[in-house]
Amino acid sequence: MNQRSYQKELEANIDFHTSRGEVPALFLHSCCAPCSSYVLEYLSQYFQITVFYYNPNIYPEEEYVHRVKEQQQFIREFPTKHPVSFLEGTYDTGRFYQMAEGMEHLPEGGARCMACYELRLEETAKAARQLGADYFTTTLSISPMKNAQKLNEIGARLAQKYGIAWLYSDFKKKNGYLRSIQLSKEYGMYRQDYCGCVFSMRQSETRAE
Repeated sequence: MNQRSYQKELEANIDFHTSRGEVPALFLHSCCAPCSSYVLEYLSQYFQITVFYYNPNIYPEEEYVHRVKEQQQFIREFPTKHPVSFLEGTYDTGRFYQMAEGMEHLPEGGARCMACYELRLEETAKAARQLGADYFTTTLSISPMKNAQKLNEIGARLAQKYGIAWLYSDFKKKNGYLRSIQLSKEYGMYRQDYCGCVFSMRQSETRAE
């Protein structure tokens, strides 16, 4: 069975709108500025984007604040064809720890991470619908450590639940991850050495020992 190509689906979607002279509104969940860099470079050619920074998993609070500022700075500095705006979600860490209860010792990339993706994408879907966006999606698939199939399955399920279209994508394709590294260097961005939560930080520290 052929593996589904989310990149080809994205390109077909873009072609559909550009052939009609349309510039849809995209509500883009961003995990961090470096991951958003290539995604914004690519998608801002075809969409009017609102970057939604909703990441209650990030620990500690100082790290969260740092990442928010990096995201805002990149949006201010990066030239785009169509407008890119920024919206910060609520830093409700209690929701994340409630979600993670009982899964604290699971390895990165397991059930806890899947639940975290769903938590963040569900908030994105709700906000996107409230603001009248045409699509929502996330930068998360740009990471080689993230499972694009699972992310797209979560997004599609939430799209059906909330009645707003999910933009299928796999941003690591077409050297997206490598381009994000280049842009990070070009713009002097802070690239964190752990995903964001206290559990990923501990795992990163253990690997470094």
